[in-house]
Amino acid sequence: MGGNASIDFGEYVASRWPRLVRTAALLGCSPAEAEDVVQSALERCLRRWSAVERAEDPDAYVHRVVLNAFYSARRRRWTGERPTEKLTERIVDDETAQVDDATSVDRALNRLPHDQRAAVVLRYYAHLGEQQMATVLGVAPGTVKSRLSRALKALALDPDLVELRDLR
Repeated sequence: MGGNASIDFGEYVASRWPRLVRTAALLGCSPAEAEDVVQSALERCLRRWSAVERAEDPDAYVHRVVLNAFYSARRRRWTGERPTEKLTERIVDDETAQVDDATSVDRALNRLPHDQRAAVVLRYYAHLGEQQMATVLGVAPGTVKSRLSRALKALALDPDLVELRDLR
């Protein structure tokens, strides 16, 4: 793909949709928001599909648009607390219940700064190489390496992930 090869937009979306949605979810979107972010990104890509086809790495190009759509959605939406007149009852989780792996990973990713979280998701979920990540993130390859390094150090010390390592 890339360079001179022609890519059918419909086939591209059909083959990449689940991975792109999961990437957006790992960046911090709810499942519904992840679909909205990817749909918005793909609409932008469709309008400039010839540029995507000509890109050296179309997947990196599309991931860049998804990341930008995610950041745009975050800037538009306020996700803080909203005051209410009446407090609702809250069900307290059983403290003895095991936390599943996905929840532990999500908690750990939520603790990372946005730039480090994006680097981890693009490297270890989207399986992009350093140069692709540099293109997506708009930074130098050395910056990608330092972001990943800092993120991995933080994840190695994260209490949720330490507990998971101890269980295995």
